Amino acid sequence: MTRIRFISADGSDVREVDAPPGERLLDIAQADGQPLEGTCEGQMACSTCHVVVEAEDFAKLPPASEEEEDMLDLALHVTRHSRLACQVWTRDDLDSLTVRMPGGAHNMQGR
Repeated sequence: MTRIRFISADGSDVREVDAPPGERLLDIAQADGQPLEGTCEGQMACSTCHVVVEAEDFAKLPPASEEEEDMLDLALHVTRHSRLACQVWTRDDLDSLTVRMPGGAHNMQGR
């Protein structure tokens, strides 16, 4: 299991959930009610699932593809530790992951 910690953009809300290996971070976040749209449903055709990964956890993830980097160029409040949640998957060797919602994140679909 991977312990996922979600932190709101202003840091006032911290939620933790456990996810089995092979789960996509976008799906985990949406199931937990996090404000990530995922408008393209994980097809990497938008940047509405942008999250900021804590620095110590960022190094645990495989590098972003060139296509993901291109999509992140379109996102607001991007940092050097930004990723698209649709491109991050839990693994057996990933015991924890902390992500922060970027400033201005909101789910227009009202999930």
